[in-house]
Amino acid sequence: MKRVGATTLKGNPVDLKGRALKVGDEAPEFKLQDNSLADITLASSAGKTRIIATIPSLDTSTCHAETKRFNDEAKKLSNVEVLVVSMDLPFGAKRWCGAEGVETVKTLSAHRCTDFGSDYGVLISGGPLDRCLSRAIFVVNGAGKVTYVEYVPEIADHPNYEAVLAAAKS
Repeated sequence: MKRVGATTLKGNPVDLKGRALKVGDEAPEFKLQDNSLADITLASSAGKTRIIATIPSLDTSTCHAETKRFNDEAKKLSNVEVLVVSMDLPFGAKRWCGAEGVETVKTLSAHRCTDFGSDYGVLISGGPLDRCLSRAIFVVNGAGKVTYVEYVPEIADHPNYEAVLAAAKS
């Protein structure tokens, strides 16, 4: 299933594969790679609230700033895990985290397969960011239910940090 026109990149429509998740949905399970090449699943953090932020790449200015902001905010949250997911290779993410002092959030790579992007409705189909992930935020409670969803309409824009953090705290 392809969703057309709901998301843009610098004003140009972007096609996304998969269905949009909604509050109340069961969060799809996944298997992603962390910076040490270990497999991380949604179940790996069961019982915790998860903020799952999808981004095109850590090497873009908005993604860079967003990940740094969530790293700072995560230090103030109890029983909350922040997962930043991109198609960046684990080696690049590890280098980036080391250079930026990012130690609180987990950067995860979806590079091995596109199922994560399709399951969460964020896989870009075609155009200059083909096979990258669009910018979105999902808050998932400890039982695996989606409690907050934000598909950022313009990929170059920031998410609503205050709303995300309020959802994670409630």
